[in-house]
Amino acid sequence: MLNPIDLAFIKAKNENRPALLTYTVAGDSSKSQSLVILNRISKYSDILELGIPHNTPVADGSQIQTSAYRAIKNGIKIKDIFWIVKKYKKNKNSKPIILMGYYNMIFQYGEKKFLEKCKEVGVNGLIIVDLPWPENKSFSKKCIKKSVYLIQLLSPTTSEKRLNKIIKDSHPMNYFISMLSTTGGKLKVSPKRIMTNYFKIKKINPKKNVVIGFGITEKSIKSLKKADGLVVGSAICKEISVSIQKSQNPVTNVANLVKKLKNKIL
Repeated sequence: MLNPIDLAFIKAKNENRPALLTYTVAGDSSKSQSLVILNRISKYSDILELGIPHNTPVADGSQIQTSAYRAIKNGIKIKDIFWIVKKYKKNKNSKPIILMGYYNMIFQYGEKKFLEKCKEVGVNGLIIVDLPWPENKSFSKKCIKKSVYLIQLLSPTTSEKRLNKIIKDSHPMNYFISMLSTTGGKLKVSPKRIMTNYFKIKKINPKKNVVIGFGITEKSIKSLKKADGLVVGSAICKEISVSIQKSQNPVTNVANLVKKLKNKIL
């Protein structure tokens, strides 16, 4: 049986467009609002990434860090994140969910218990930023037993030899980091250069889906639409922050932004 992540890519390809992946931080700006945002953006997003808030994030830029600090300040715990996913998955229009976080959270919780909980509530994939290949090989095998994809990160500096090995071992979805930066930085490389790097990766195994993330905004998304999927995170987190500062409704504003992003890639 295909993982819902595969089905989302098949649907997008049938519609001749990339899949749209949205990233929000679990518990931002509150547990209940986080759930409402997921439900609202489901209409436009193909796959939802949900960040596990962390107080020392190594890959996240300022927008995502601000979201994470808000969630932590509001007392979000891993059990709350599983609650959000479980509730969200009861929505008949729910989309695949990927949890994104750092390994020490899983280690503290217990690998076995964490993966069992993922399966129970309906998590479809994991991105563990600081657990690279080959250190993640054993964890990767445990994930697949629970029908959870472990999504490998690939960067512009990953050597060809290493790329080949990672993709050979990887599950059917990989994540290409567009540039050397934290999330949300301005695109320091041209979309053309990003796509050249991207197609080198795709050539290794065209059957595996590769998404592009980091620095993707309303302005740049259209120029990258030949990818299997595009991830937008910091722009969404920024929208939540601005909405809070202006005493506006983050749910409405985020839904409007995601709708605009979707329209750009149709």
